[in-house]
Amino acid sequence: MRSIETFRDLQTEAAAWRRYLHENPELDYRVHNTARFVTEKLASFGINHIETGIAETGIVALILGEGGDGPTIGLRADMDALPILEASNKPWSSKIPGKMHACGHDGHTAMLLGAAKYLASTRNFKGSVALIFQPAEEVELPSGGLRMVQEGIMDRFGISQVFGMHNSPGMEVGKFGICDGPILGSQDDFDIVVKGKGGHAAKPHEAIDPVVIAAQIIIGLQTLVSRNTNPIEALVISVTKFNAAQAYNIIPDRVEMAGTVRTLVPVLRDFAERQILAAAQGIARGFGADVEFKYRRSVPVTFNHTEETNLAIKVARDLVGPVCVDNKIKPRIGAEDFSYMLEARPGAFILLGNGSTSGLHHPAYDFNDEALPYGIGYWVNLVETALAV
Repeated sequence: MRSIETFRDLQTEAAAWRRYLHENPELDYRVHNTARFVTEKLASFGINHIETGIAETGIVALILGEGGDGPTIGLRADMDALPILEASNKPWSSKIPGKMHACGHDGHTAMLLGAAKYLASTRNFKGSVALIFQPAEEVELPSGGLRMVQEGIMDRFGISQVFGMHNSPGMEVGKFGICDGPILGSQDDFDIVVKGKGGHAAKPHEAIDPVVIAAQIIIGLQTLVSRNTNPIEALVISVTKFNAAQAYNIIPDRVEMAGTVRTLVPVLRDFAERQILAAAQGIARGFGADVEFKYRRSVPVTFNHTEETNLAIKVARDLVGPVCVDNKIKPRIGAEDFSYMLEARPGAFILLGNGSTSGLHHPAYDFNDEALPYGIGYWVNLVETALAV
């Protein structure tokens, strides 16, 4: 097991890669320059088996160990940015207005590249490691993770286990967090159209006001969480969009509203889909209106498998010490499309300390380059432990 000092020599180079990617963010599946950059770096490390164009711009590269036959494990990094105007004021801020790496995927990519360089030079393991560089993590239906799985990367590259990592603002650099079972929530989205009867705002008695009805529905949905589910089982229903009339003096015919559902318990997705419709429909019809309803299942729960979680805990503790690894971190309700890969193969998702930066998806966010050697070290030691000669 190699110490963290082994990987500090890679920090300067990895930081340069990371800052280049940060300056040149790309969205969704259109990460063409990022994918080209990654491919060129992988080739320069002496990695010969590189397949591109998976899920449009995704990459899978194989490094063969020199320790003989063995399984293949997958390591995944996401590459896409977000449609946010950057406000970090860093020298390496985005050069493209309205696009920025506000979730740290530039750091994730740089850490996996750093691990790739190290592993390609040492190859002190049996079997092989599949480096998965994924586009469109921030995209829904279908996201890049789902498409890479649907395009058969697990069978095609013989991947038996798969591992992911995400930076965590607020967690100290040099620390890790993980838990067995659900670690991140599922994400579903819904749309409700309240269909009433429009009219003049001065004569509400002649209309069936969908604005008032929609407001009642929003309040009613909150009781699905507070009064209809076990408080120990996390469920979040948030209405995030509301579109009504475009003038002060009009009661519209319809109101469009939409929102998101998050949970750590898969069965509550069924509950939410069924009960949001029942609540909205019942409230609307009680006022003489009706609703149209759509519910879309997006990202499933990110579920860590026990054996792989224990492996991840051991690797992290050997790298930074037991005190710096919280192996019973509280699950978070945010969603992550690595969950599709964990549905396809056993594996584990771990959180990496990113220090006191702004939160994810915030305009002032920036990945902390001091975290790079810890992520690189985790990947390398994971491979050399899981595929020990």
